[in-house]
Amino acid sequence: MNRLGGVVYLLDYSKESLRLVRSSAESTNVKFVLADGRSSPFKDNAFDIVFHQGLLEHFPSPFDLLRENLRILKRGGLLVVDVPQTYHIYTILKHVLITLGLWFGGWERQFTITSLAKLLIQFGLQPIHFYGNWSQPGIFYKVVREGLKRFKINLPMYPRYFGRITARFHGLQERLRKKKLFLYTVLSIGIIARKH
Repeated sequence: MNRLGGVVYLLDYSKESLRLVRSSAESTNVKFVLADGRSSPFKDNAFDIVFHQGLLEHFPSPFDLLRENLRILKRGGLLVVDVPQTYHIYTILKHVLITLGLWFGGWERQFTITSLAKLLIQFGLQPIHFYGNWSQPGIFYKVVREGLKRFKINLPMYPRYFGRITARFHGLQERLRKKKLFLYTVLSIGIIARKH
């Protein structure tokens, strides 16, 4: 957005998170705000787009966050919500690690594309686009990478892929992206919804 001339506000309740993002920000059009997303310091109807990725799933009740999203979103504005998808190996691994007290992300829920759409409709939003993505690199690579760290072996976060195998995998992904079933195979799903 800021490359197109828009002003982007990045909100987080963690000073450390804001510091990390600020150090890598490419634009001066990014405004950093230290606040809780459930009670932000913005005026009503302030934004054309509100976006969050990997946030909604950490709230036992998503209602306060979504109410605040609607308050600061202009009429006709877009809410973009990106969350973990229920039917994925990631979800199984996550719940095992949560049970063992080893999950890095604290408590976390997941959604299907249908349950997320129903939640947004309940708030008077109209879903206009559905999307999803597989994990890149893949979830198994990430598990191996994290496991090897314990032995002081550091693999790159984004490895060079295996040529033709990866090209075929990405080709399959692009073909499947056009089918609704795709949204039940991906790691994360998202919805773009319009405020009435």
